[in-house]
Amino acid sequence: MKVLVIGGGNMGLTYAEAIAKSKFLKDKDLMILDNSKEKTDELRKRSHFAVFEKLEECVPAADVIFIAVKPYHSNKLMEDMKELTSEGQIFISLMAGVTIAAIQEGLNRKKVVRAMPNLPAQVGKGLTSFTASDEVSRLELSTVENLLDTTGRSVRLDTENDIDASTGISGSGPAYIFYFMQSMLEAALKMGFSKHDSRVLVEQTFAGAVELFSSSDLDPEAWMDRVASKGGTTRAALDSMDDNNVKEMIKEAAYAAFKRAVELGKEFQNG
Repeated sequence: MKVLVIGGGNMGLTYAEAIAKSKFLKDKDLMILDNSKEKTDELRKRSHFAVFEKLEECVPAADVIFIAVKPYHSNKLMEDMKELTSEGQIFISLMAGVTIAAIQEGLNRKKVVRAMPNLPAQVGKGLTSFTASDEVSRLELSTVENLLDTTGRSVRLDTENDIDASTGISGSGPAYIFYFMQSMLEAALKMGFSKHDSRVLVEQTFAGAVELFSSSDLDPEAWMDRVASKGGTTRAALDSMDDNNVKEMIKEAAYAAFKRAVELGKEFQNG
């Protein structure tokens, strides 16, 4: 099997590097294409995949093609590569807002997977949600899942609406965590801690809490009950958050991201 990643930017390179490290493919069976000479010169310094600048040199040879370009480049790209594709190829889109139907029409091909990765993919802790057209077989879906899992974990969803919804949770979610971390960092600094100590306090607290959550089937409410005692410091903090309606605000924020994902999809289709 040969895999091609189109786009050597952050996410395209993240998948190329992860697939290479996984040893899922032989070195030269993994290809990456970028139209920037500066980028391809940089990529050629890495020995674990073949680098290309021209579509005709690599598209016909690929069995699976990741499309990792900005959405506004997609129409021109699909127009340029359409005649180079073949019936059996599988196309995995990492482009936000570009529907499966748009890709099928743009390439005149049926086997399309739409995926939504998130930033922690860069450190092998990503979550990629994906859905596929009916023409992608069970065996092919297994291959797709194995490729996506090289950056962390993946979850197959039923519909493209679910992909938009996942954007509000996992796609945009890391930013919510960073928002909370920034608030705690600022609180630590206000309490008199140094920048270094503030970072250590916040970083290890988040890492430890996530590890605890992952170590059992307890839900967050149960873990909060284990930390908070009646009349104690933690309960004072949680009561303050409840009084300020923080939980509802977080839910509204996640839903706002979901709604914007839907809007972006419509804007792309109408544009």
